Amino acid sequence: MCVEVTSDIEKYFVRKNISIRDAIAQADVNRRGIVLVVDDKQRLLGTVTDGDVRRAILANINLDNPVSVLLEPKDGSPVAKPITAPANSDRTSMLNILKEHNILHLPLVDDENRVVSIVRLDEFVTPEPLPLQALIMAGGLGSRLRPLTDDLPKPMLPVGEQPLLEITVKQLQAAGIRRVNMALHHKPEKITEYFGDGNNYGLEINYLSEEEPLGTAGALGLMDSHQDTMLVINGDLLTQIDYRAMLKYHTDNKADFTMAVLRYDLQVPYGVIECDGPIVKGITEKPVLNFFVNAGIYLLEPSARGFIPKGKRIDMTDVIKDLMDQGRTVAAFPVREYWLDIGQASDYQQAQEDILQEDFLLKRVLP
Repeated sequence: MCVEVTSDIEKYFVRKNISIRDAIAQADVNRRGIVLVVDDKQRLLGTVTDGDVRRAILANINLDNPVSVLLEPKDGSPVAKPITAPANSDRTSMLNILKEHNILHLPLVDDENRVVSIVRLDEFVTPEPLPLQALIMAGGLGSRLRPLTDDLPKPMLPVGEQPLLEITVKQLQAAGIRRVNMALHHKPEKITEYFGDGNNYGLEINYLSEEEPLGTAGALGLMDSHQDTMLVINGDLLTQIDYRAMLKYHTDNKADFTMAVLRYDLQVPYGVIECDGPIVKGITEKPVLNFFVNAGIYLLEPSARGFIPKGKRIDMTDVIKDLMDQGRTVAAFPVREYWLDIGQASDYQQAQEDILQEDFLLKRVLP
């Protein structure tokens, strides 16, 4: 079967001197999580995927650098040459290549290595439900948002035309998650009466009751033992994080525990002095310090859940420390999608403004 030129193939193209930031924007335009680095004759030089971008963020690579910086580490590696297929490949051959190399996109090239089309795995097979279940931590008091939360759990505050928690539930369902648990404490009936058993959302929803607040991880100790990977998300987040990408990242890193992280830049408003005893060795004027901070979204294997006691208060930070002390693999997944923690009134107002914007689905958080 000869594959025709994809009508919008140029949406995937970038040149190697374009900035990483602009390449990310181009990937967001084509909404496929990949760009193809080509020369002036559309010959393929390399690919930049969602995973490449997240690794760059984690490595604190300046996103204003040319995209060629992301291709350099691949030189000499098994992925130095992009995986492609001839443009006249049949569907069976293309599917076999996608599965063999565990990739989501396959560029199709002619005899001169010019890209004429691109196929995606989801064109061949329907994405299966994600092999995990979710736990939404929805029991907080929302003290900083009073009086709005006096008679309403914080996750039930309306954002746009629906409760924040409903936005999260719909996103989980769209990602392919079919079992959702909710940890409740403050005004639990407001949530149980609204969502019921989850049938209206194409989900199975179960509820966990925290008689006393159990911290950011303790509700996991209320659940029955099972062998599923568990996604835990704080109920006061408005985000567009790609749960499928996070699970793939978690699996690729063979992690026991993966936490979503955000890059946070802090500018010191003064000149910072470096001293060796009484001798000044250097001065940096108003430096910007870079950190990665906890985004409140986690993936846990059953091996990690074993570190959570039954019915006792414990926070995720304690679980992470215990895992690291035992030499378990804890991975950091950099978030580049929209993310907002609705912790106080100004955040809630920001959420209301953001969700009404036409480009909300394209909003990104980038260093």
